[in-house]
Amino acid sequence: MSIAVELPALGESVLEGTVARWLVKEGDRVELDQPIVEVTTDKVDAEIPAPAAGVIEAIVAAEGDVVPVGGVLARIAEGASATAAAPKPATAPAAKPAAAEAPKPSAAPKPAPAAAAPAPRATPVAKKAAAEGGVDLRAVEGTGVGGRVTRADVERGGRAAPATAPAAAAAPAPAPREAAPKRAAAASAPAPERPAFRADFGHYAIQEGDKVVPMSPLRKLVAEHMVYSKLTSPHVGTVAEIDLGGVSRLRNAHKDRFAETQGVPLTFLPFVVHATVRALREHPALNASVVGDAIVEKKDVHIGIAVDTEKGLVVPVVRHADRLSLAGLAAAIEDLSARARTKRLSADELKGGTFTVTNPGRQGNLYGFAIINQPQVGILRMGEIVKRPVVRTVDGNDAIVIRPMMYLALSYDHRAVDGAPANGFLHRVRELLEEADFDL
Repeated sequence: MSIAVELPALGESVLEGTVARWLVKEGDRVELDQPIVEVTTDKVDAEIPAPAAGVIEAIVAAEGDVVPVGGVLARIAEGASATAAAPKPATAPAAKPAAAEAPKPSAAPKPAPAAAAPAPRATPVAKKAAAEGGVDLRAVEGTGVGGRVTRADVERGGRAAPATAPAAAAAPAPAPREAAPKRAAAASAPAPERPAFRADFGHYAIQEGDKVVPMSPLRKLVAEHMVYSKLTSPHVGTVAEIDLGGVSRLRNAHKDRFAETQGVPLTFLPFVVHATVRALREHPALNASVVGDAIVEKKDVHIGIAVDTEKGLVVPVVRHADRLSLAGLAAAIEDLSARARTKRLSADELKGGTFTVTNPGRQGNLYGFAIINQPQVGILRMGEIVKRPVVRTVDGNDAIVIRPMMYLALSYDHRAVDGAPANGFLHRVRELLEEADFDL
């Protein structure tokens, strides 16, 4: 019996997904709920599990294909048909004797090996695109799983094809990598590996030794979103220096008991988020969006928390963050971060944020200005917490003391927020953190 693996609904606003990477190949045996394919949407990067145990009978959607929700990604043969799917390779040994017979007709048919050179493994869509575009698959370097040629590889090869064809006519048996350069026909010796990518890299010509790393689907989406944000919002930045001495003492006094009772570690991030939420309530201009020629100040406070994963940056959202205690925020942040890194977030958990906090961690350096997460008007970036000498008044006298210091950098949209309210908001966050009046 054949079972279809369909693209599930990954969120109420997600209508389609892009096949990013196959984790299995045709003929592989899989178990129930084993991840078999990675799919990227404009909201989330997810692994799709096998709906049944069996053998991958056919991969219907190739890497790079866009599949609607409910569309078929692959087919799994289970039970008896699963074992029937295995003998497929039997046709390959049958072809081998034919290849063995070829040497018999002496040396005359030497062109035969070139013609019989096996075509590289390619996805069905790549084969179709190659046939329609007149691209020789042997001249295309595969970047898919196991070196498989994908549709994107064929499209790159197609851009190089006009110059490649004359080169192929001049040199009957070039190596596949040498067929790619655009100017191979004009100058046979120089630069065999560079110009094929020239169209993709603007005015830069790839140099020998350069490593070309294609963007993943998620990386492309992040890039598009960041460019859109910079083109849309006039970004302005302001920085505050925060003395975290009080927060540090409070955290050190309670972190062991907190971990026991709450089941999550007590880091500095929940303190910053809690202070941010309280400051947003007092400065609603930062909890807003620009809609047309109006500014909409949001009633609810939903805080996006930037999380770095192996696939790239995602921003899950803590809903109604202003209704949560510091312990509630710590638990919500830990849960969302863990599920983001294990690809268990739903698309709905990545939308609807009204303000974002990002924490690069212990290697956050001094400070940096993050790009606003549209359609929000502000984002707060934490710097590294470092002990530094600062001047404080002790018993009426100035003294140099050591304090754990951190820079908080606010990026804000000058269409919606002027300097005074933006600085007022950041100053209030600083006050709340230095007062360290948090209920644990």
